Amino acid sequence: MMFAEIEEATAFLEQYPDIDLFELFIVDANGIPRGKLLHRDELMTVFQTGRPLPSTIMGLSILGEDVENSGLVWDVGDVDCMAFPLSGSLVHLPWRQIPTAAVQVSMHPEKGLPAAVADPRHLLIRMIDKLNAQGYYPVMACELEFYLLDPKTPKRGLPQLAAEPGGRIPDDTQVYGLRELEQLEPFLADLYAACKLQGIPARTAISEYAPGQVEITLQHGDALVAMDQAVRYKRLVKGVAHKHGMQACFMAKPFTHLSGSGMHMHISLNDAQGHNLYASEDPSGTDLLRWSIGGLLSSLNDSLLFFCPNANSYRRFQSESYAPLAPTWGVDNRTVSMRIPGGPAVSRHIEHRICGADANPYLAAALILAGVLRGVENQQDPGPPVTGNGYAQVNETLPSDWLTTLDASANSAWLASTLDAEFLTVYLAVKRAEYRQFMAEVSEQDWRWYRYST
Repeated sequence: MMFAEIEEATAFLEQYPDIDLFELFIVDANGIPRGKLLHRDELMTVFQTGRPLPSTIMGLSILGEDVENSGLVWDVGDVDCMAFPLSGSLVHLPWRQIPTAAVQVSMHPEKGLPAAVADPRHLLIRMIDKLNAQGYYPVMACELEFYLLDPKTPKRGLPQLAAEPGGRIPDDTQVYGLRELEQLEPFLADLYAACKLQGIPARTAISEYAPGQVEITLQHGDALVAMDQAVRYKRLVKGVAHKHGMQACFMAKPFTHLSGSGMHMHISLNDAQGHNLYASEDPSGTDLLRWSIGGLLSSLNDSLLFFCPNANSYRRFQSESYAPLAPTWGVDNRTVSMRIPGGPAVSRHIEHRICGADANPYLAAALILAGVLRGVENQQDPGPPVTGNGYAQVNETLPSDWLTTLDASANSAWLASTLDAEFLTVYLAVKRAEYRQFMAEVSEQDWRWYRYST
């Protein structure tokens, strides 16, 4: 489980004698950090004996409300469950005005029951263990797109892009624009400095395919470590943006007329010696790579709820938007769902382009690895790769609404046999509760459309 040793806390307290406040957080099924603010003198106890957290914390809706059907509320009396710090997660938060640090915890597999069954990090660990048992060691990386918004948007108003220095509101795409990155220099400088301080390997920054949209890639590595870094990176981006008077938005489709924000996941399999088993001079990779794609494609409909977990997620799937529309694959082709990027043979890997930026990295990675394992075990042929414009060659589209994917996951025999039953029960209960609440809310669009009704 990679729980931290007490020496980690001792060394940190010695290094930062001025830090008095510590954010203790755990990541729930929606990828939201939830927890407590602790005082300095409470930290050592957390590392020695753990910290009790209520069972309901792992079964909350996206609005932070109890989901009774999760089985983690009244059925268990909202019992305390023990969580422990993760190794390497105790870090300084340099953007905070009051000296503050953070430590990520995870439920203990036994002492954290019953909430431990719903801990998304545990699900990823179990998938990694299944691959390890067959001699495969997954390597992953995240590319996360986000918008920078004006935090002063009225409560009921539409979000507005953050102004550049001088007050100009960006209004043109300028993909890969260097001027746009230059305008963000103060924010990016603090962002990279914070990443370095926290040991998050942030790499290339680009101005994405919409005004105010940014993408920063994270370096590949061990799958669990990479997703830990992705989770903390999202928290870091939001914190640094707040310091600069902006709001970082990871919503999948925040604007009707602009590109959505994705979370592209990169995956390859190593052997025990660290050699890439996908490596090949053939641009389409090895048989193992193609079997992996076969499994990812065949499990896509069953898994889509984990890649696109909210109603808004499905608004991102639009033709010629650089978001995928169908269960397709191709070589160096950005119009497909599963892309094999170009590059030297040793770097051969799969770019999974389905997830929205709103997805939980732990759950997305777990279901990607489950699909890879399915394909490898069954030696699944993905069929021929798409060449040219994949949008013009769509025969079978992805589901385009939340309820369809909810039902697909609930009725999936493959998911039922692949995931722990207890986890699936909690996750589906949370998503169904969110769906009912979302559909019950009367929106501005209801009134706008009603004006044209007879």
